[in-house]
Amino acid sequence: NLRAADAACVQMADTCYHQLGQQQIETLYDDTQESPGTKFAIHDLIGSPWQIVIGPRGVTQGTVELKERATGSKSELSLESALA
Repeated sequence: NLRAADAACVQMADTCYHQLGQQQIETLYDDTQESPGTKFAIHDLIGSPWQIVIGPRGVTQGTVELKERATGSKSELSLESALA
């Protein structure tokens, strides 16, 4: 969640987190107030293989960004598609 103070971002991130949990997928949910750059750096250090990035622009468009750490490839798609 790029903007932890934005209610729409929080709602989408919560939905994502709960759906991944239902699929038995271990998930780290970064709901801190840190800047996006700091959040990305922390998760790169942790070694998160996949990132689902939720921000205000994407929420408005109904999309999230899915990033594969190994290749650096990024895709914008619906939350449902990212979870599949």
